[in-house]
Amino acid sequence: MEICIVGTGYVGLVTGTCLAEIGHRVVCVDDDLAKIATLKRGEMPIFEPWLDSLVARNRREGRLSFTADLKEGIETATVIFICVGTPPLEDGDADLSAVEQVARQIGELASAYKLVVEKSTVPVQTGMWIDKTLKVYGGGGDERFDVASNPEFLREGSAVEDFLHPDRIVVGVGHPRAERLLRELYEPIVRRTFTCPIHSKCVDARSVPFLVTDITSAELIKHASNSFLATKISFINSVADLCELVGADIALVAEGMGLDRRIGRNFLNAGLGFGGFCFPKDLQAFVKIAEKCGYDFHLLQEVDRINQSRISQAIKKLKNELWILKEKVIGVWGLAFKPDTDDVRYSPAFAVIGRLMAEGAIVKAYDPKAMEKARQQLPSLICCRDPYEAASGADALVVATEWKEFAGLDLTRVKSLMRRPLMLDGRNLFDRQAMKAMGFEYLGMGR
Repeated sequence: MEICIVGTGYVGLVTGTCLAEIGHRVVCVDDDLAKIATLKRGEMPIFEPWLDSLVARNRREGRLSFTADLKEGIETATVIFICVGTPPLEDGDADLSAVEQVARQIGELASAYKLVVEKSTVPVQTGMWIDKTLKVYGGGGDERFDVASNPEFLREGSAVEDFLHPDRIVVGVGHPRAERLLRELYEPIVRRTFTCPIHSKCVDARSVPFLVTDITSAELIKHASNSFLATKISFINSVADLCELVGADIALVAEGMGLDRRIGRNFLNAGLGFGGFCFPKDLQAFVKIAEKCGYDFHLLQEVDRINQSRISQAIKKLKNELWILKEKVIGVWGLAFKPDTDDVRYSPAFAVIGRLMAEGAIVKAYDPKAMEKARQQLPSLICCRDPYEAASGADALVVATEWKEFAGLDLTRVKSLMRRPLMLDGRNLFDRQAMKAMGFEYLGMGR
């Protein structure tokens, strides 16, 4: 099939590349000329495991191309995915101006039938507005356009694997023609008929559930899924606070809870809270959606409040040990909001660093992948060559992102480099008893 992807951020670039990988011809469009030039040079604007090699192969084999010209992108495409950004407004609502602009341009430029698919995370009823916009700017023809919702469930750091080996594929449609095209599009993934570039053989031979709904339900599935996962994180962080008060260990509590198949162990990791571009934004947008409909989603407001309080908890722990933070040297391991990505948007690490700097602390930081983006976001940050340099001369060390690299470091060397061997393990990466046995002053979360 001929596919056009509008937007080459995390979702757009992964979606376009993986659709090319399973055999479709894909043109990715973006109005960011610098980003398109970067991609055409064979360079990557983001770090995501496996993505660079898949982009290179599919460009080489002619299935994947990049352009800044939307007309060129949609000219031969039957299916157009809208993957542009929907950043939060000041009131928590989603900014849909980019979605509206793309829909208007598609309506004006398309000369033949197009299936327009909203892939960006959008509020409920956005599909209705896209449909209206296409008809208004496309001359009112009912047969020229179909609209569908196909929410993404990609995790940064494992997005390629999530796309090629999904838990489910959800499509919201209003016409049988749209369902037929999307079934054809995803057939290789649903039936596992493609050669997997990650695994020598597919780890799961079962077909992937393909759920067809109305457009409104599909839009809600995405927001509800992210909000539920955020709720699990805030819940376990609240339990972690209780563990500290009564003398329990959150790691053991979470393990015991997770053995219940109804609950599961995923997203029961206490720490500095969730970050990234999706969870905070989607949570606030879902609250706003409910508010517009006359429903007070107090539960999710509390989830957000708990999450924001995690940074204050971490700073309080440091102050309890260091007393005064001014002019103290604090090493920070990790800048990305999670491992295996270079994304620092809404990163808890940045929130911690901001609070430390506001208190007058001297912050030295290291991250395996996010250093360049960190320098752009926070030029005054002291960026180190490796984690040992970040620990050197430090009065305390904060583990802000649970990179596997940190777990394998020579901790005896780390301790010898520090002015005071105080570690605030914001992700419970290390074993508490082992750290104390080595002579560290160890502060975990809920331990």
